[in-house]
Amino acid sequence: MSKKFYITTAIPYVSGVPHVGNVYEMILADSIARYKRLEGYDVLFQTGTDEHGLKIETAAKDKGVPTKEYVDEITAKIIKMYEELDIVYDKFVRTTDEMHMKTVQRIFARLYEQGDIFLGKYAGWYSVSEEAYIFDKDAIEQGVGPAGDKLIWMEEETYFLDLKKYQKRLVNHIEKNPDFILPISRKNEMINNFLKEPLPDLSVTRTTLEWGIPVLDGKHKVYVWIDALSNYITGFDLDENFTSREMERYWPADVHVIGKDILRFHTIYWPTILMCLGIELPKTIFGHPWILVNKDKMSKSTGNVLYTTDILKYFKKDTLRYYVLHEIPYQADGNLTYELLIEKHNSDLANTLGNLVNRTLGMIKKYQGGVVKKEFTKGEYGLSLKEDAAGLLKRVTLKMNEYRVGDALDEVMKTLRNANKFIDLTEPWNLNKKEETKTELAGVLYEIIETIRICAVILQAFIPESAREILKQINTDLDTFVSIEEFGGYPNNNNIGEAKVLFERYNVDEKMEEILREQK
Repeated sequence: MSKKFYITTAIPYVSGVPHVGNVYEMILADSIARYKRLEGYDVLFQTGTDEHGLKIETAAKDKGVPTKEYVDEITAKIIKMYEELDIVYDKFVRTTDEMHMKTVQRIFARLYEQGDIFLGKYAGWYSVSEEAYIFDKDAIEQGVGPAGDKLIWMEEETYFLDLKKYQKRLVNHIEKNPDFILPISRKNEMINNFLKEPLPDLSVTRTTLEWGIPVLDGKHKVYVWIDALSNYITGFDLDENFTSREMERYWPADVHVIGKDILRFHTIYWPTILMCLGIELPKTIFGHPWILVNKDKMSKSTGNVLYTTDILKYFKKDTLRYYVLHEIPYQADGNLTYELLIEKHNSDLANTLGNLVNRTLGMIKKYQGGVVKKEFTKGEYGLSLKEDAAGLLKRVTLKMNEYRVGDALDEVMKTLRNANKFIDLTEPWNLNKKEETKTELAGVLYEIIETIRICAVILQAFIPESAREILKQINTDLDTFVSIEEFGGYPNNNNIGEAKVLFERYNVDEKMEEILREQK
């Protein structure tokens, strides 16, 4: 039986088109899913859209269109954006899907019947932008939310979820499963900031909301977090016992990839709902950091929001994919500007990767008539490229097993830089001058092109379009992880393909002038 791997993202809230910080999460999850597929796993990658709530209802009214029409339009744009970035998911769940809504109603009914949900009244400050009631300790000041947004005072009848009932069990689970919340700093945040004191009852319905899933008497609409969080299992078409053949195949989820700002909902509320239902908890909840712009959090009010559609006007999709995967740290926030994109594009993609492929193919064409001869070097050059490349897959996999995607990519870039250094050390142009060193020349060129192949096979998980183009240029269909477990898979007497520029090198000033001119 094949190995299973189920990965999800937090589904974006469709009150507007997501900015690049939201899309980063999808690129991150896509790279993990792609890597697992290359490892031979039976992967289920699920995402979707969260389409209920007051903010969406208000946005649709402001636009003068029916709410369903509004969410259909935004969701279509999100799906198109994913396609433009080579994001390949297996399942897409919309919270307006009939199957999802019916399952959420059954989940609510089960929790109510068990006494985990009870009727009460709630009064407090509410953030429309966060779709959440704000605790006094989290507010900047009375009536102002943690994000600086204006809060509204709300009083209404509501159903509550009793979090305290499961709190001790949840804490025990977190302590006994060190990988349940990653990175470790996120786990400490949840324990120290929320779980040391008794948890307050969680409001899970609204009566002042029209656009939502009705429960019980229909007057109450399910509050966003029970609705949205349940998508991770509602896509399995669950029966009355909340299971199905597909659920049994893939659950528990191996990892939920989420933003650090919604960690509390995924590590406290969601596990509590699952415990109420008697369903096993996910193995890992990975709270990734934010993308900052000029070292500030993206905000429409400050005008520093970067959208994917704008970035793709000026850069290839793999430039954006590479940047966010390589440059956003494992747990600390990362920074993004157009200048930084240009710099990283030039240094890593154009110079290190693109130039290596181009000059290697050029030398094989010039010195060997475009034919690769399977030889290995005999000389001592102070660098064993063969040894470096042979161990690359193992080094990358160790990083990917911990979801350290940036560190994994860095291992590939180190090997590519070593390949460029190897050319300088071996000086193929001099080896070509003498007949007695032609065999050594063939060995040098073989080890370089085999290293390029190994790197390209791994890069399929991160920059898939460019990786496929590299494999096409070196003319091989040996693109599986099995094919790179040992060094030397590139076939003897193989003809290379046509060399083309992979990444154009930008003049920083000219590129910035182009961007600024078009943005005016």
